[in-house]
Amino acid sequence: MSIAVIAGLGNPGSKYRNTRHNVGFTLVEKLAAKLGAEWKTEARFEAEIATVSYEERRLLLVKPQCFMNASGRSLGAILRYRKLSASSFVAVYDDITLELGRAKLSLSGSAGGHNGITDLLAQIGPGFLRYRIGIGAKPHKEMDLADYVLSKFTKDEQTLLADQNPTYLEHLQLIIDKEPEYAMNFINQRTAL
Repeated sequence: MSIAVIAGLGNPGSKYRNTRHNVGFTLVEKLAAKLGAEWKTEARFEAEIATVSYEERRLLLVKPQCFMNASGRSLGAILRYRKLSASSFVAVYDDITLELGRAKLSLSGSAGGHNGITDLLAQIGPGFLRYRIGIGAKPHKEMDLADYVLSKFTKDEQTLLADQNPTYLEHLQLIIDKEPEYAMNFINQRTAL
């Protein structure tokens, strides 16, 4: 499996910048900056796309602009247009079941209540890699989930995530360079944050 598309999931617009739900956007922006890629709006795909030449292959970094819960519409169109299978794609997104800052890579499973992943499964089917970044659980059970995932990180949380960014970028590099099983074994090791 050769990765051709890395998509960060999130919501477009300054209102959602630096919210928990947009950690996927933030990380692919950091990857694009590291690789010297520039973002261009592709209206036909409802996405911002940065194209990178990487070891004699083309790698697309994507930020769908049709809101989280419709991410599959954008990414499905890109994969169909490029004649790519689901296995050439990795989604980067937030996960409330993982403690803040932890990362995990998987290749299968349910959407786990994540509407962006539900839409991806409906639009492109299973078989894509899922790189999840922990945003921690809701502080109170009665808190509305949408309110929580659309909330901004505290200063301390921002610091913790910023400290983890080099690790996240190393993980994405591993996903691009190695087979999924190898990357999963490395990334999913339980080490202290």
